[in-house]
Amino acid sequence: MGLFKRKQPVSNNSILIPTKSRNVSQPIYSDLPDPLEHQLYNNLCHSVPIIGAAITKIIRLTGNYTVECSDHNMQKALDYFLSSVPVGVSSISIQSFTDVYLESLLMYGNALGEIVIDPKARCITSLYCAMPDRIIIHKGTKSDECQYFHRCSDSEKPVPVRHPERIVFTAMNPPPDGIYGVSILHGLPALSQILLRIYECIGQNYDRIGNVRYAVTYRPSNDPSERAYAGERAKIIAKEWSEGMKAGSRGEVRDFVCAGDVDIKVIGAENPLLNTEIPVRQLLEQIVSRLSIPPFLLGLNWSSTERMSTQQSDILTSELEYFRRLLTPVIIKISSAFLRLSGSQADVQVIWDNINLQDETELAMARLHNAQAMEIEKRIQ
Repeated sequence: MGLFKRKQPVSNNSILIPTKSRNVSQPIYSDLPDPLEHQLYNNLCHSVPIIGAAITKIIRLTGNYTVECSDHNMQKALDYFLSSVPVGVSSISIQSFTDVYLESLLMYGNALGEIVIDPKARCITSLYCAMPDRIIIHKGTKSDECQYFHRCSDSEKPVPVRHPERIVFTAMNPPPDGIYGVSILHGLPALSQILLRIYECIGQNYDRIGNVRYAVTYRPSNDPSERAYAGERAKIIAKEWSEGMKAGSRGEVRDFVCAGDVDIKVIGAENPLLNTEIPVRQLLEQIVSRLSIPPFLLGLNWSSTERMSTQQSDILTSELEYFRRLLTPVIIKISSAFLRLSGSQADVQVIWDNINLQDETELAMARLHNAQAMEIEKRIQ
């Protein structure tokens, strides 16, 4: 239990956080993760909230887990470590680490972490999750071997990471003979750009047409005396109309009374707003299909049958099982590192909670039935 008595900041022992004294560079490879692409994915989640909501739901639906140790005498110490290990600056427990790790894996296609060890106390002080572009990964001499290099300037020779055994790295759906994975957001920036353009046009149209403005036209008769004072009467009408509109903005009801031929029209009334429901839905369908999330989990009340909702839930379950398979080796490596540093050679096994989407499906079906009932009531009325 004295494992955490000698805690040190992550930056003291971390090999992924750059320091001023570290003078390294990177080899040049064509398939390196682009930091600009990572920034693009971040902006995409902020600009299109449904994408960020889908990633958050995937992380939550992946569920919790427990780690069982083959040595029952080490189980209590292992549980204490997994529930109390610091993660970064503000988080605690390995569950928090895997949540951040999975978010990086989904957004960028790659996830990078470090097991920070105190060399004096010979214990794990914290877990650290870094951006995937922090280091460069190159294939080693063996097919299953990787070499890690620090990513810095291009003017000097590459320097390998001092302790590659402390690195945890996962790639999602890497191409054949490739190292780095592919983000689930790959291909969405083009569609999202069109979607944001439609939303921007909707806002501009409502500024022009939705904000009602009036055209008041005064037509004097053929009487010469009336035409002689047409300019003065037009000014009076404009003044009274302006005062009446200001009074309406204050909640005061004021009638507009005038003599002669006066025509009042709403500007743009003959040009209705474009129907954007179909193109917006088509774009959202493409985005949702890429995210592998059933539409009803994102609040999209699209018409679907009960059988279709069940099939979508089963598909999501298979996706969550895939994400669990990616996280399991990381959890095992961290747990095994703690046991080895504690002098134990025991093995560990990750036990995941059952994935149950029944409650989510029932709530979604209830929302769907309410929406269908409201639509029927509108048609009857």
